[in-house]
Amino acid sequence: MEKGAAALSRGLTARHIRFIALGSAIGTGLFYGSSEAIGLAGPSVLFAYLISGAVVFVVLRALGEMAVADPVPGSFGEYASRHLGRLPGFVTGWTYAFEMVIVCIADVTALAVYMGFWFPGVPRWTWVLATLFVIAAVNLFKVKVFGELEFWFSVIKVAAIVAMIVGGIAVLAFGFTSGGGHADPAVSNIWSQGGMFPHGVEGFLLSFAVVMFAFGGTEIIGVTAGEAEDPQQTIPRAVNTVPVRILLFYVLTLAVIMAITPWHQITGEGSPFVEIFQGLGLDSAAAVLNVVVITAALSAINSDIFGAGRMLFGMAERGQAPAIMGRVGRNGVPWMTVVIMTVALLVGVVLNYAVPEDVFTIIASIATFATVWVWLMIMLSHYRARRKMSAEEAAALAFPVPLWPVAQIVAIAFLVFVFVLLAFSADTRVALVVGAVWLALLSLGYWLGIGRRSRTGDERAVSETRTS
Repeated sequence: MEKGAAALSRGLTARHIRFIALGSAIGTGLFYGSSEAIGLAGPSVLFAYLISGAVVFVVLRALGEMAVADPVPGSFGEYASRHLGRLPGFVTGWTYAFEMVIVCIADVTALAVYMGFWFPGVPRWTWVLATLFVIAAVNLFKVKVFGELEFWFSVIKVAAIVAMIVGGIAVLAFGFTSGGGHADPAVSNIWSQGGMFPHGVEGFLLSFAVVMFAFGGTEIIGVTAGEAEDPQQTIPRAVNTVPVRILLFYVLTLAVIMAITPWHQITGEGSPFVEIFQGLGLDSAAAVLNVVVITAALSAINSDIFGAGRMLFGMAERGQAPAIMGRVGRNGVPWMTVVIMTVALLVGVVLNYAVPEDVFTIIASIATFATVWVWLMIMLSHYRARRKMSAEEAAALAFPVPLWPVAQIVAIAFLVFVFVLLAFSADTRVALVVGAVWLALLSLGYWLGIGRRSRTGDERAVSETRTS
């Protein structure tokens, strides 16, 4: 393990990691998937984002505690192996890689939809294919290049969201008229179009499946620890900014959107960020925001490939993935994992060719399953690790979780509840089926491969002991 850690280049500074964490929380789930969540829950989606964000913060604090104490390649895959067992660690690591592939497919699908704003006649799959090759090339450079690119992607996203909020408030304050049969912008649009819960408690609860997808990828904070120059300082700072991001970038932004454009008029045919300015007749502003949401999608894809590659690298170090995935190039980058991720993402090209209209909903629900599974393993690993600690060891932690153990138990219960929610909608039920098959195949693969090698090794060791 030490060898692997030394092989990776520690080129990510505090600035890089803060913005990688920021970028992971502001992606397709906000810029595109939020329209689906709004359609399910109406204005009550604001409460869904607040509740989900609080749970994600607990997850990240648990991960942050472990990452600061022991920043290793593979991060939570290693922690699950150590505290829950080799099989849970194997399943967690591969499920995270699976999550990143699925989320990437959702991101490139959203990007293809955005490109339709300017090029409606071009098939989506062509944009997906072009994007994959560009991002793969970027990830083969030094990790510092990735960090710089992600920094500027995130700066653009943050600046756009702040400008969107300020512009939206100006629209509300100065009374723009929408025309075209749309209600005029007003704060009262948030609650006057059927109330805060227009689809009742059922719609509110079902929205969690989409809302949780929006926060998927934030766990990359733990993965960056293996390449951070000073993880003891950078990881806590990145994790502790999550509540501010949730309030500003999700809750406030979506509140402004639903005040300008009543929730039931958000179609989901593009980004709601672009739609609201189109509805106001501000086509130039809509065009600028379309550039921003494309940047957001590129940023998310960039982070996903990085995160999955580093997880598979760490698993190769532990013998839980093919050894070739542990190879590092002259730039200190695990190049083979980047190549494998890119090849896997070609599935997105096929899906966008075969079922372009349905692919995002299907992929988002499967990604939610994988995301919530990984978070659950992080929480269980942390819970088990803390239970093993003495009072002195817990007191010596540099970045301890707050409200232990109540917050951890509540978060675990909520994550299990999200799994249950997936079964109550035809659109998300497929995620449970795919997820169950995936976990079964991983377990089978483990027992036929790693488990058998472990048992053979144990038997050989016993035999050698007896003969000696």
